[in-house]
Amino acid sequence: MIFSEKTKRVLTAFLFGVISTSITIVAPAQAQEISSTYTQLDLDNCKLLTRKELGLPTLEKEEMGIDGGRWLCVGYNNSIVYVSEGDLRFFVSFGQNAMREPAASQTLAPFNYLGETLEWRVKNIDGSWVPFATILRWTTEIGDGSQPDGSTLIVTKLEQGNVCQVARIDAKNVADANQVARDIADTKVDDFNCQSDQIILLPG
Repeated sequence: MIFSEKTKRVLTAFLFGVISTSITIVAPAQAQEISSTYTQLDLDNCKLLTRKELGLPTLEKEEMGIDGGRWLCVGYNNSIVYVSEGDLRFFVSFGQNAMREPAASQTLAPFNYLGETLEWRVKNIDGSWVPFATILRWTTEIGDGSQPDGSTLIVTKLEQGNVCQVARIDAKNVADANQVARDIADTKVDDFNCQSDQIILLPG
């Protein structure tokens, strides 16, 4: 995969941050005009990270089938999107410290895979569009194929040190699920505390 010079700088900064304690300050979200923008999440266009790059120990043989991989992707405005997979389940986190955020360890219980379109909810703050949440579709599978695939929209909060899943919406059983996800992002994300608040489940 060939990356642009700007993308290379983003990836290098992230890897440096993993090893050191680099911190990026994100502008706080305020009540402003809100909109959506979209980026593609295609792992073929992301950097596959090696355990050596991340300072992780070599896997034992019995661990190799569980630890699926880690990818570094570039999202809205060259922001970091960190994706990992283990035991046929995916995890998605964001920001310079993505691997240390709560979202990095959050997934769905069934086997799952990710949609390829990432929706970013953004606020216009002093003329700049600042992302404060993402919405991503996850498809869930029952291993034996006995049930239809599920479809879940996950709303994730974007705030350094407080990046986590805020809501999970069953897109097959909630009417107008995409708009419901946007409404939750716009009204619930700002005050959501990743350490103490429970993920919103719809239908409840």
